[in-house]
Order: sequence, then structure tokens, then C-alpha cells
Amino acid sequence: MNKRIDLHMHSLFSDGELLPSELARRASVLNHDTIAITDHIDSSNVSSVSKLVGAIDDINSNWDINVVVGAEITHVPIEIIDKLAIKARDFGVDIIVVHGETLAEPVIEGTNLAAVNSKNVDILAHPGLITIETAKIAKNNNIFLEISARKGHSLANGHVTKIANEVGADLLIDTDAHSPSDLITFEKAKSIGLGAGLNERQVLTALLDNPWKVLKKRNLI
Repeated sequence: MNKRIDLHMHSLFSDGELLPSELARRASVLNHDTIAITDHIDSSNVSSVSKLVGAIDDINSNWDINVVVGAEITHVPIEIIDKLAIKARDFGVDIIVVHGETLAEPVIEGTNLAAVNSKNVDILAHPGLITIETAKIAKNNNIFLEISARKGHSLANGHVTKIANEVGADLLIDTDAHSPSDLITFEKAKSIGLGAGLNERQVLTALLDNPWKVLKKRNLI
């Protein structure tokens, strides 16, 4: 049975419902190999990610699941995205996600472009009606585009798939989990990928190969 990797999840350190340990435990029961806890940050709370490190060390030392310290840069002025990503890394963040121009929220126009132009960003989450030009930059800068399992954010999954396939950009399938019911199995994630327009081979690449590429990029494996 294939194990799941999900690099976009939230704990109660932002707007999630679960402690990091409970999130990890529930993910473990659903056969996850690795998760990234990517709580929302802006300049007001970037230092708070350091609070995750101790809990994550406890989990990784004692349980059969790998938890990565992440952060999701969310609704910030586009001019500070790269600077904030650098600051987050100084506080121990390994995976940087940027909250993309989802159709479900009034994200600042230009966020997608600013994110893919930063070498410090790893994942552009739910990028909405991303342009071909922006997707090309993401590919060139080794930034991964997200197919989202989350209600609302998933509205543009088909478009994201189409644009990514046109330019050869790498895709991930993540939950953006905030509550226990948001966590999904490998098979459910596979169905979401197929529903977004990926073929069987592309789904397996998005679920198995590409998450490992993100982890390897940041020397996490």
C-alpha cells in the first residue's frame, strides 16, 4: 500500500483545530509517511513557528511518521514575500508555502508571480487562474504547484492541471487540512488528482515522486 505525503496542513498554532501531535497521530493512522505542518504566517507571527520545533522533534523521535516544520505565507504584501520566507527559515522552517490566488479568497493580485520569483519558496498553494507565464517561472525555479483537496480552493484544480501540463511544471496534491475530516487517504488523493484532469501516471508522479523532490530539494531526506 502506498504511503501518503502531504506538505500543506495547519495546526491550532494558526487556524487549524488540532495540536501538532494530534495532527501527526491522525495522519499516521491514515498511512502517511510524511506531513508538513504549514501554519499561516505574516510579519506579526513569523517567530511563532519556532514553537513547533520541540513538538515535532518529540514526534519524529518516537513515532513512525516524519513531520516537517513548514509555514504558509498568507495574504501579505507581495513585496515582502521573499523577505518573509528568508525570515521564516531563520526560525527553523524547512518548507515554505505561499497562499496563492485562490478563487475562494481575495488574495492580492500578483501573489502568484511574486511567489514563483522567490528561490526561497517551495510550493505555490491553490494558485487559482494561474497564467502560463507564471507557471513557466515556477518550473524554471523548481517551485511546485498545488492541486488542492480543500473546498473552495479546489475550484480551479482543472485549470491548474491544464496550465501545468502545458509548461511541464511539477504538481503536488495536498489537503490544506484544518480539521480531522480534511485528512484523506492515498486513494482519495488519487481520485482528486484524476478529477482534476491528471492521468494515472501523472497522479502517481504528483503523489509519490514530486513530494520527495520537494523534501530532497531542502535536504530533508
